[in-house]
Amino acid sequence: MAALLADAVFPLAITGATGAVPEVTERLPGADALGPWTVLAYNGLFAAALLLAGAAADRLARTRFFAVGNLVVAVTGALSALAPDLASLVALRALAGVGAAMCAAGGSSMVLAVYPPEERRRVYGYAGAVLGSSLALGPVVSQGLMALGGWPLVFAAPGAFAALAALAVLGLPALRGPEVPERFDLAGAVLFGTVVAAVVTALGLGFGAGVPWWAPMGLLLVAAGATAGLVRAERRASAPAIPVDLLRIPAYRAYAVATGAFMGMLVVGLTALPRLGSAHRMGAGESAVMLSLLTVPSTLLPLLAARLARRLARQLVTTALLGCAATAALLLVTERPACLLVAAGVFGLCLGLTEGVPDGQALRYVPSHRGGAGAALFSTTRMSLETFILAAATGATAALGPASGVAVAGAVCLAAALVVRRNVGP
Repeated sequence: MAALLADAVFPLAITGATGAVPEVTERLPGADALGPWTVLAYNGLFAAALLLAGAAADRLARTRFFAVGNLVVAVTGALSALAPDLASLVALRALAGVGAAMCAAGGSSMVLAVYPPEERRRVYGYAGAVLGSSLALGPVVSQGLMALGGWPLVFAAPGAFAALAALAVLGLPALRGPEVPERFDLAGAVLFGTVVAAVVTALGLGFGAGVPWWAPMGLLLVAAGATAGLVRAERRASAPAIPVDLLRIPAYRAYAVATGAFMGMLVVGLTALPRLGSAHRMGAGESAVMLSLLTVPSTLLPLLAARLARRLARQLVTTALLGCAATAALLLVTERPACLLVAAGVFGLCLGLTEGVPDGQALRYVPSHRGGAGAALFSTTRMSLETFILAAATGATAALGPASGVAVAGAVCLAAALVVRRNVGP
């Protein structure tokens, strides 16, 4: 229950901050260019700290580590509501990203330490329902918070939920891992985090209005240098930070790619479908129905998906990926309002019936004593692919229109379906 409560915080922390950027930029002193960094700093540090947090969670008391991460999110959320300027807010958001990584890694490490592999599908079905509900309701909740208390409440509210998650583990066993090796490749974990943070932030900045060309290019150069250092560090380390043995498992890799493709389709759909609707003069009611068709199934269907995944996980995931790809291709042919509604319904059905399924299937292969590192690497792969899809779709949209952006996400779904079909046994 504590892990599910923390899962509900992540989408709200991201969607809420995104919606608050214009008001924050207007009301707080500081350069306007710092406004988008309230989101980029959180996302970048979250991605960068995941692997290190996962390894630390496996080596420490899992429930305590999880509680500390939630307390970091709670404190930074309260301080963000009181931030005197944009620079302070960006710094607090970066620290909140580190706390969120501790929550995610600690929560997964706890779950994998308690539940055996055969029960993880059901557990991740619940997690999928919570994450799907948060994604569906996140924009509405954030707008309600903005109307109720302005931008400070958008940062304080997720912090309050994180505090409840920290309180929920009081008195629980520490869940220390007895089989974790003493040595830890700190240099490899830091360099890996640097690579991920630089690439995720560069892709996030790449198509932003008013961003100088040298900013994303400089970050990509940093990523290239850190990659070279990472290769050298991992070759020399007796116990590498990156769990390469997990990456050698075909099903683990394939499901990580699949969940990244699904999330990329969701974030692209949330931005592109409303633009297509407005271009064809869809009314407010039709637009609301379209977004509901896209998001509500992720709230209602994950528990059914967990049951279906017991025997049909591979078929379910590949069919959903192919469905997303075919529907994205259809939007290149016709963009009539009726077709947009059908497309939103198909996307929503495919996403809802697979919410949490790739996670549960992939993490079956992770030993309980390495749950944090295994879940962190899986999440890092998903987040990196999702960010890449969004950046590529944004570029395609700017050049050719929103339907082309959806087509980019659809092409990745098609590639992911082929990867799953090839690497996952019946």
